[in-house]
Amino acid sequence: MEVIRLQETPFGALAISSRTIAQIAERSLGECYGVVGLKAGSRFRRALALRHRHGVEIESNEQGIELALHVVIAYGLNLAEVAATVRSSVSYEVKRQTGSRSSGWRC
Repeated sequence: MEVIRLQETPFGALAISSRTIAQIAERSLGECYGVVGLKAGSRFRRALALRHRHGVEIESNEQGIELALHVVIAYGLNLAEVAATVRSSVSYEVKRQTGSRSSGWRC
C-alpha cells in the first residue's frame, strides 16, 4: 500500500492511501451506466503493477495521479459514450471524496 500526497497546506501535508483511492473508483464505477464489471487487466500489466486492485491501477508522479480502469461494458452500447461517462464520474468522485482540488488527476 502506497501513501499518496495530495497537496501541501499551511498545517501540513494531505495524504491518502492508494487503496482508498482505488475503493472510491470501484464504487463510482459500480454506479456508471453500461459498466457490468471490472477486469484485472493483462497479465503483463498485473505483473508490473504494484498498486493494483480489482481492475483499478494507480500511478503517481510529479504531475499528479493517473488511474487505469479495466472495465467490462455491456454489449451493444456506444463505447465512446460509456468511456466518457466513466472518466467523468470517477474523476469527479475521487476529487470530491478526497477533497482534492488538484488538476493533476488523469483517468
